Amino acid sequence: MKLPTLGVALMLMVGPALAVAGELEDAVQSLKDAAAKNDVNAVKKLAATIRPMTAKIVSEPAPKTAVEKKAWEERVAHAKEAQSTVESVFYKLSVDAAPEVVVDLISTLEQQNPKSKYLNDAYGPYLAALGKSPAADKGPAIAEKALANFPENEDLLMYLTEKTLAKRLNDRALGYANRLTAAANKHAKPEGMSAEDWEYKKNAELAYGYYIAGYLSAEKGQQTTADKNLRAALPLIQDNPAYLGPALLYLGIANFKLGETAQNKARMLEGVKFSEQAMAIPGPHQEPARKNAAAFKEAASKMP
Repeated sequence: MKLPTLGVALMLMVGPALAVAGELEDAVQSLKDAAAKNDVNAVKKLAATIRPMTAKIVSEPAPKTAVEKKAWEERVAHAKEAQSTVESVFYKLSVDAAPEVVVDLISTLEQQNPKSKYLNDAYGPYLAALGKSPAADKGPAIAEKALANFPENEDLLMYLTEKTLAKRLNDRALGYANRLTAAANKHAKPEGMSAEDWEYKKNAELAYGYYIAGYLSAEKGQQTTADKNLRAALPLIQDNPAYLGPALLYLGIANFKLGETAQNKARMLEGVKFSEQAMAIPGPHQEPARKNAAAFKEAASKMP
């Protein structure tokens, strides 16, 4: 046999158990060989044979004797390791692959194990590739189903924020945006990703999440929440006038109204400041910002 890690466990196996272990060992090695050749079709065929074998071993009832139980535990551990190898191969072959290959591999992985740890990193490229395929309209349903298994996955949350916002499902989009910023703030750099790439990805997620959460909160008249989120977005969107202009416009409105409610002249003048800053950013928000700045300034001037 080729599996020294099984040790005593293999010697204790007889009949069907030994045969399945041997077939599994050969199939996994063939899978690795096919992966080394980037042979996706062979990998898929071999994975389809490995899954029933690992499932059979894992489903074996635990023996009663201590010696037999130890061998059983080693067989089950080996079967789980074999299935993890399959999942790892699917993910690694999908990295930098053509969109149709990414969709094929990751959808197959998803079918085999929707809770595979490799899916957590695969969903971003998978959804991007899916968007370039004839099945692009299935993306939101796939993402929502995946979110049940990976509720803090930033790629899924960002994708669903965009899709629900595009359909004007603003309450759902707001919920996803809030979850996105919470997840992006919580997670550390993934293993294997450079610090520079992680910082770029994290900032992009936070910029989008905070901006959308602030924008939608402002639309709902939730000025305190809008102010909090848009202030958090500001340092991250300085190079994005499409976000910066509207963010400053809504910050002007939020701060003026909050100041007006509290009879706080300084806060009202802060609304003037944000409105004037919005006037300097090219875009359709400039004229509303100009009118707001003038009106807010006049209202503030009447306060003691």
